[in-house]
This record gives sequence, C-alpha cells and structure tokens, in this order.
Amino acid sequence: MSALSDNLVTFAILAYLVAMIGHAVEYALGNARTRVAVAAPVRELVGAGGGAVPTPPAPVQPSTAADRSARRARLAGLIAVGATAVAAVLHLAALVTRGLAADRMPWGNMYEFVLTVTFIGVVAWLVVLWKRPSLRKLGLFLTLVMVLLVATAELVLYVPIVPLVPALNSYWFVIHVSTIVFASGIFLLGVVPAVGFLMRNGYEQGKRSFPYTLAKRLPGAAGLERLTFTLHAFAFPVFTFAVIAGAIWAEAAWGRPWGWDPKETWAFISWVVYAGYLHARATPSVKRNVATWLAVLGFLTVLMNLFGVNIFFTGLHSYGGLD
Repeated sequence: MSALSDNLVTFAILAYLVAMIGHAVEYALGNARTRVAVAAPVRELVGAGGGAVPTPPAPVQPSTAADRSARRARLAGLIAVGATAVAAVLHLAALVTRGLAADRMPWGNMYEFVLTVTFIGVVAWLVVLWKRPSLRKLGLFLTLVMVLLVATAELVLYVPIVPLVPALNSYWFVIHVSTIVFASGIFLLGVVPAVGFLMRNGYEQGKRSFPYTLAKRLPGAAGLERLTFTLHAFAFPVFTFAVIAGAIWAEAAWGRPWGWDPKETWAFISWVVYAGYLHARATPSVKRNVATWLAVLGFLTVLMNLFGVNIFFTGLHSYGGLD
C-alpha cells in the first residue's frame, strides 16, 4: 500500500503538470472569440410592378484563423480541467492508500499534511469552477501551485510511514488536524485569486509592466476580489475552531491550553492577520488592494507555520517535521 501511494502521488503530479500545460496553452491563445460574419444589408430593387425585390443575404464567411484559435483554446482549457479532475482522483487515492498502509489518518507529518492540504485546495477549486466556469483561466496559476507543492512534498518532504507519536493518539487528532487541514486548503485556494486580483487590478489601472501583464487574460478584478473574500470568509471560522480545538487538546495532553510554543505562536499570528483582512475588507475606507495584501500575508504566515516552524524551530509540535 505504501509503494502504491507513492506511485499514485507521482501520477498525480504528472496529471497536474498536464493540466498546467493545457491551461497555459489556453492562456497563450488569448481571448479570441469566434467572429460571426455579418450579412450584407438588404438592398431593395424596385421592379416594374412597383414591388420591392429583396436581394438574398451574402453568404456567411468560412471560419477564420481567430475562430480556430478560439476553438483550440477552449479545447485546451477543457482538457486541462479534465486532467485536474483526474489528478484529484489520483491524489485522493494516494491519501487513502497511505492511510490504509499506516492504519491511521494520513496527517502525521509534513509530507502527509501538505498532500492533504493540496487535495482540499484542488477539490475546492473544482467546486468553484463548476459554479463559475468563467474563472477557468485562473486554473493556470492554481495548477502551477499544485505542481510546486505536491512535487516538493514528494521530493523533499517525503518520509516513510511510521506510527503516530503518543501525543497524537487521541480523538482530538482527527478533530483538530482535520479542521486545520481543511481551513489551510481553502486558504491555499484563496491566495490564488488574491494574487490574481492584485495583478489584474494593476493592469486595469493601466500598469503594463511585469507582473501586471500576466493578468491580461484573467477575469475581471472585481470578480477575483469577491472570490478571494468569499473563500476567506468561509475558511476563517473553520480555522478559528481549529485553533480552539488545539487549545483544548493541549490542555488535555500537556496540562495547559496555551504555552506560546512556536507553532501555537504562528497559528495565533495567522489568525490575527486573517482577522485583520476580513476587518479591512468590511471597512469601506480601506482600499480593496490594501485588504487583499493582508490575505496574501496571511497565507505567508501559514507557510511559515508549516515549513519554517517545523524545520527551523524546536517545540512540542516538532513531531510534524521531516524526521
């Protein structure tokens, strides 16, 4: 089962790569729209009998190069979405087989945590895409993130299956970690439209330098900003519950609910930053791009808590590291 899980992760990475290439092709072909040939205006010929004789409309012109480009772009986009769905199925199978091999939930270390967070993120993306197909071109950036994170997990963070340390043998392991994983996955998805909004907003304001030109073919800035807010407003209460559940678990396991352990400290920092984003977003006097920068900063603190704390700090949560 363990070897099968490893192989499934590899296949999932390849499927995400195919999806990314498909989205890149669609993105490169641009926003070409099928041109509809307009018939020539009807001319009225006055005959001897005084009646108007309409001439037949001009024949519709054959498909142009722009039409073919538009069809190819749409096909590439649909293939990319299909490859993303296949990757998500392989991703899920890898997690299930890893859990079966370990005889526990597959959240016991950084490798498993990253795999689960990215899976939640891609499933949330497919749900968003089902609801709003017009956001498909955002898939290029989402699949890029998937390739980078899942490949990093497989190539850098991988550890063999080992039993859980005694501190994790609790029903709170499922409650606390599952909610942290879920919220982190939604935050992962949320940062994609956040960065997209910052680039697209700059492009709509006339900025034509890098990286604003990358957003030329993204959906409108207003829609990206609304999606960013929706995702974060959904994830934040779940994240809040996860932090509270962690404090209750710490009280039961270590005899204190909060001790400013490095991971606890950075979880608190993440909570404050995300709360600041939602407050700024709800404040009319705060510009939307300023608020969105807080959402991006919030995800950076999540990455710091996941990678930086586990690798560079020692604390009661050190069992989540690379060893």
